[in-house]
Amino acid sequence: MTVKVAITAASGQLGSEIVKATVALVSKENVIALARTPDNAKHLGVEVRGGDYDNPSQLEASLQSVDVLLLLSGNGAPDGRIGQHRNVIEAAKRAGVKKIVYTSVQGAEEDTAFSPIIQSNRQTEQDVRESGLAWSIGRNGIYMEPDVEYIEGYKKAGGIANCAGEGKCGYTTRPELAYAYAKMLTEDAHNGQTYNLHGEALTQYQVAAYLNSAFGTKLAYTPMTVDAYRQDRIAELGDFIGTVIAGIYEGISNGKADNPSHFEAAAGRPHQGWKAYFDALKTQQTR
Repeated sequence: MTVKVAITAASGQLGSEIVKATVALVSKENVIALARTPDNAKHLGVEVRGGDYDNPSQLEASLQSVDVLLLLSGNGAPDGRIGQHRNVIEAAKRAGVKKIVYTSVQGAEEDTAFSPIIQSNRQTEQDVRESGLAWSIGRNGIYMEPDVEYIEGYKKAGGIANCAGEGKCGYTTRPELAYAYAKMLTEDAHNGQTYNLHGEALTQYQVAAYLNSAFGTKLAYTPMTVDAYRQDRIAELGDFIGTVIAGIYEGISNGKADNPSHFEAAAGRPHQGWKAYFDALKTQQTR
């Protein structure tokens, strides 16, 4: 039986990767990209429909003929995104969608500035489970890409400094997540499952060593207090984002990002190893 898969927020970095990974499994004719601004997803080479989380009637129209829906967690304020996600879930039910896969996140559920976002994701997880539809949920680890993309900033600063301390973090990459979600979207074996999706957990000292191996740098890691790191991030990124990022690293320090990984159960293969990932980056530098 042919299954039609729709992916929300398809113009974003993770959403577009999930579109590509799903196309590789089921062909482009059976994948629909939903985007708030459809023109931004045209380059994906699949059918594009409107996907504004604040427009329930548009969502319902866009989800006609869809069997399985990937609900990518919104990036609005925590109290607002719960309602946005409910708009998508209710539209899916009205449109006859049979299954929802939700991209949630790992982290401290209380006592950090990131916790309200975690709590909002947990509420959506509950809403998905109670939707009456088939479901599966992934809880994403922390992306490695921002550390790689910030290499010039680290070089300028002479090292990495944050409040994670000795804490380990279950890192992942968008392509690895996308592969796991494509499997979750297209295989019924994952129905009713909640998976932590990440690779080997690393300390900040290990991240610094891997970056050094890939870029030929001599970065050292320096721990900071939560308050000092929060002020540092607010100065560079503004109050909201700076506070949230400090909360993420505080959660790492508290052990809330070092969880069992279910990546292989979701993807059917192990997560890419970090040596292989950084060796590939090193190869790119020498081309």
